[in-house]
Amino acid sequence: MAVGMERQAAIGEAPDAAAIEAIARATVARLPAAFVAHLGDVVLLVEEFADEETLAALGIEHPLDLTGLYHGRPVGEKSSLASGALPDRIHLYRRAILDEWVETGVRLDDLVAHVTIHEIGHHFGLSDDDMHALEDAVGDDAGGDHD
Repeated sequence: MAVGMERQAAIGEAPDAAAIEAIARATVARLPAAFVAHLGDVVLLVEEFADEETLAALGIEHPLDLTGLYHGRPVGEKSSLASGALPDRIHLYRRAILDEWVETGVRLDDLVAHVTIHEIGHHFGLSDDDMHALEDAVGDDAGGDHD
């Protein structure tokens, strides 16, 4: 457990965005090099909730129902004609992750790793089975589908 999380757990505070981001970045660091090489331009954002526009576009009514989201085009679908486009982004939604953590009892680092890998999987256009195999490769067995 990260030092910041130990301090927060000791005083009963929920992990903050920095703690969630640290877990996500540690997860990325454990990915196979072939994946990491294609993640350099992907922006990782930790936000409290998805905004109303995002939820509406996905047909999701409650912000606690979305733990993560990938915005961008999968690596195999990229084009040089897309210059000037926003960078690909992985959004992790802290409050939804914490809600699922409390509901499921899954270790927080496993849950954040799972959501992070799932969204990275969308960046690479991976199937759910491929995403689970990638999770296994980095040693996370959180399981389930989070978006």
